[in-house]
Amino acid sequence: MNYILFDGPVRNALLPFTFTRPVADILIGIMTIRQKWEARLGSTITTITEDYLSAKFPMVEMEENVMINAAYLPNDTLVEMVSDLKENQAIFKGEDVIAFFTTENQEEVDFDLYEIIQYNDDCLTVEHTWDIFSKNDAAIRADFAYLTEDRKSQPIPKSVNVIAPENIFIEEGAKLEFVTLNASTGPIYIGKNAEIMEGTVIRGPFALCENAQVKLNAKVYGPTTVGPGSRIGGEVKSAVLFANSNKGHDGFLGDSVLGEWCNIGADSNNSNLKNNYEEVKLWSYETEGFAKTGLQFCGLMMGDHSKCGINTMFNTGTVVGVSANIFGSGFPRNFVPSFSWGGAAGFTTYITKKAFETAKLVMGRRNIEFDETEAAILEHVFEETKKWRKD
Repeated sequence: MNYILFDGPVRNALLPFTFTRPVADILIGIMTIRQKWEARLGSTITTITEDYLSAKFPMVEMEENVMINAAYLPNDTLVEMVSDLKENQAIFKGEDVIAFFTTENQEEVDFDLYEIIQYNDDCLTVEHTWDIFSKNDAAIRADFAYLTEDRKSQPIPKSVNVIAPENIFIEEGAKLEFVTLNASTGPIYIGKNAEIMEGTVIRGPFALCENAQVKLNAKVYGPTTVGPGSRIGGEVKSAVLFANSNKGHDGFLGDSVLGEWCNIGADSNNSNLKNNYEEVKLWSYETEGFAKTGLQFCGLMMGDHSKCGINTMFNTGTVVGVSANIFGSGFPRNFVPSFSWGGAAGFTTYITKKAFETAKLVMGRRNIEFDETEAAILEHVFEETKKWRKD
């Protein structure tokens, strides 16, 4: 069977992260949503997403296909139901479609003509940007159980101070000495060729993905995921970093999400709690205003390729778009549009030529080419987000 993940109506609620990727490629837990479905279904999965993203994330349609709503994370029951779908069948949870069967020559999908199968159990969904960190605890636990089932961890080095070693899994090639791992509060997963430097203290749930790194004397607590090739240091609480991003120095990052290719300058901090302890509101690209999150703790949402200089301070509930460059004293506004250059004193437009020069250098350090496909995506984002910039 051919499986295809589609963005669905949540795509706009997940901006700025979905400016540069399908919903399926959001990282939560130890794997992206696409990787979770691929692992459980035993199949390569393509996506239906925005036209401008399709060159990098193409869709492959075959004679028979099962479309899956990428906002839904797989579990055993859902995977079984999706695997068993037949022609003219669809799985719904209430009014939301989770998955449905289509054929290549099917001109339209009319669910009135489908047999509707209701899914009534609980499941993890990603419907808002803040879900990525606020539901990361459950996602890490689910991925850990799946990835480590019937497998044996690499041995924990003798110099490691450990609590609840049965909840720790170390992949081949990982390096860690003279660190403290407390897995009594949740599992700790250390990916292939990852490194935790000396003096670090980590409390689970925690996921350090392949080739990721934790710097000397870091303090990590609350469910945190460090994506492939990313680096963290200082104090990190309840954060998710997508691939190849750096928060490598002292400073606090909490209740936050960083996209790919981000860099947080030394001694930078974000606030995750308002001084009056009120509910945090975040900028919404859908309403072009600030939306309630239902959360008392919510920090920084930063899109791909964005960066900040040393000693940057972010207010509670700050949203930074794609390819923004923030620096200077004071607190910048709590919505920074994509391709903005500046800080609290004001912003100008970060022209694409300069942004692309930086992206080429940054990606080149990881031996990844900044090619025409990447440039075309960012050009589109630049145009799409122009209305929010004020030079």
